[in-house]
Amino acid sequence: MVKYILKRLLVSLLTLWIMFTLTFFLMHLTPGNPFLGDGKITPEILANLEAKYGLDKPLMVQYKMYAMNVLKGDLGESIKLSGQTVNEIIARKFPYSLKLGLFSSAIAIIMGTVLGTISALKKNTAVDKIIMIIVTIGIAVPSFVVATVSMVLFGVKLHLLPTVSLLDNFSSYILPGFALSFFPLSFITRLMRSSMLDVINQDYIRTARAKGLSETVVIFKHGLRNGILPVVTYAGPMIAGIVTGSFVIESIFSIPGLGSSFVTSITAKDYPTVMGVTIFYGALLIFMNFLVDIIYRFVDPRINITK
Repeated sequence: MVKYILKRLLVSLLTLWIMFTLTFFLMHLTPGNPFLGDGKITPEILANLEAKYGLDKPLMVQYKMYAMNVLKGDLGESIKLSGQTVNEIIARKFPYSLKLGLFSSAIAIIMGTVLGTISALKKNTAVDKIIMIIVTIGIAVPSFVVATVSMVLFGVKLHLLPTVSLLDNFSSYILPGFALSFFPLSFITRLMRSSMLDVINQDYIRTARAKGLSETVVIFKHGLRNGILPVVTYAGPMIAGIVTGSFVIESIFSIPGLGSSFVTSITAKDYPTVMGVTIFYGALLIFMNFLVDIIYRFVDPRINITK
């Protein structure tokens, strides 16, 4: 186990370094200057600003300097948000993205697992067909369309739910949480249905039923534990993806999360913010993938992760 963890740790660090390097050079190779969008600026002021942020130095020197700062835990100072460090921006805004992401992930995993199991047990019935129609729509329709339609229907027309979400009460989570979770919920439902259809036809399930065990015990104790493995595989990257990928939803519902700031920093060529958030998001995604591999061993002891 220790050998496996160390091996995965090295691979994770290498992956993070490659991502960091590619992002750094791609951002600096794109045309434009982060200071020229602020109106008329004299060459002297421009030179002083570039010197302040180290942009006047050769690219490889900038890369080395920034890498050394990152190793110290310093992600730099935002160019557009003067006086604010990237660490402060992440600390202030990420909790909003995290709360919404975890709420949406819980909806997707719980509802997807339940609906997928029901659909498998009710194969080819009206219930199965209705569930499949709903999840097919969920996979086909983009999240921003779901967000817009639900906002107009439940917020503007029916006045049941708030359309601006500061995530300060439960009702403010419902619309953005539903919009963000609809696609992964639908995908998990189809994944769980396929997995459970395969599991319930296995010999050990027929043996459990032949022993006189109740259908509840057969499904939850013997079937669900094995049927949920594909969901566990998908859940790690999904949670990281939802937590770090709610850019559009945060913008639509005016949620002051990290996603909206990330999009703004890209268009403004705010190099330190783009780099800092990318490193933070990348580390989170890599960690979730690593965590899934460890969870595998506890969900199914037959999996040997030491190889």
